[in-house]
Amino acid sequence: MNKINKSFLKDSYFIANLKLCSVRLINNSKFPWIILIPNRKNVTDITDLNLKDQNLLMKEIVYCSTLMKKIFKTKKLNVEKIGNIVPQLHIHIIARFIKDSTWPLSVWVVKRKPYSKALLDKITNNIKEFF
Repeated sequence: MNKINKSFLKDSYFIANLKLCSVRLINNSKFPWIILIPNRKNVTDITDLNLKDQNLLMKEIVYCSTLMKKIFKTKKLNVEKIGNIVPQLHIHIIARFIKDSTWPLSVWVVKRKPYSKALLDKITNNIKEFF
């Protein structure tokens, strides 16, 4: 099993394991936001994955994107692979709303707001039901 970067362990919560990726909820109550982290060693870019894993990653991105739209009743998602701060390959899937706190700008332009214990329990249980 691939080690998850310490930053992810500190700033996110485990939701589920898929065939390729671990799914984690980012600790920012301003946005419904998950990341997918492929369970492969020494991978920083999608091109580091073999072709089979590249295809599986795309399927898992689409699967999780569909769930995020359904769970959070949104029509708009931001799906991003950046990795400038944490190089370990990870894909952000963020449910966006026209009335969210940074629309139409990036989610990174505001300081994060951690989940309260009660809201964290509610949202993680809700998401886990779909996995």
